[in-house]
Amino acid sequence: MSVRDLLPWGRGAGAPMPPAPGNEPMSPFLTLHREMNRLFDDVFTGLGGGMPGLAARGLGWPSVEMVETDQGLRVSAELPGLDEKDVELTIDQGVLTLRGEKRAETTDKERGYTERSYGRFERSLALPFAVEEDKAEASFKNGVLSVTLPRSAKAPERGRRIAINGGTPRTAGH
Repeated sequence: MSVRDLLPWGRGAGAPMPPAPGNEPMSPFLTLHREMNRLFDDVFTGLGGGMPGLAARGLGWPSVEMVETDQGLRVSAELPGLDEKDVELTIDQGVLTLRGEKRAETTDKERGYTERSYGRFERSLALPFAVEEDKAEASFKNGVLSVTLPRSAKAPERGRRIAINGGTPRTAGH
C-alpha cells in the first residue's frame, strides 16, 4: 500500500479538492498532508534565499557582503529580527566567523495555536589578506552587523607568481 492510497484526493486534473477548513472535523491525514506540504514548501523556499525554511538553519543565511578597501576590509551581514546579544563574532587564523541563533514565538488565542521557530546559523569567511585582529571593530544597528578589519602593515603577500616555461617539460638527466 502506498501513501498516495491513504489520501482522499490527488493532485491530478479532475481530482477532488480537499475539504475547506471549518466545513468538516479535522482529519489526522489531512493534518499530516498539510504539514508535509508546508515542510516541503519551506525547504524549497529556503533554498532560494531569504530567511524561510532551511536558509534559517545555515544554507546561505545570513546574507554577507565583504568589501576590500585601501584601509582593510568592511564586512556587513543582514540579520533582521536579531539583537547583538543573539550574535557571536570571532576571528582566528585569518577566518572571520559569525554565529547566532534566532528564536520566535507566535500565539493566536483566537484560533488556539502557538507556533515556535528556532534556527542557528554559522558563516565562516576566509579573509583575503592579514588584518590587525586587535583593532577590529563591530557595530550592530537596525538588524545590520558591520565589521571593520584594518589591513595589517606587515601583511605578507598571499600567493606568488609561478613562472611558466615554454616548450616541452624537462625531465631529470636532460
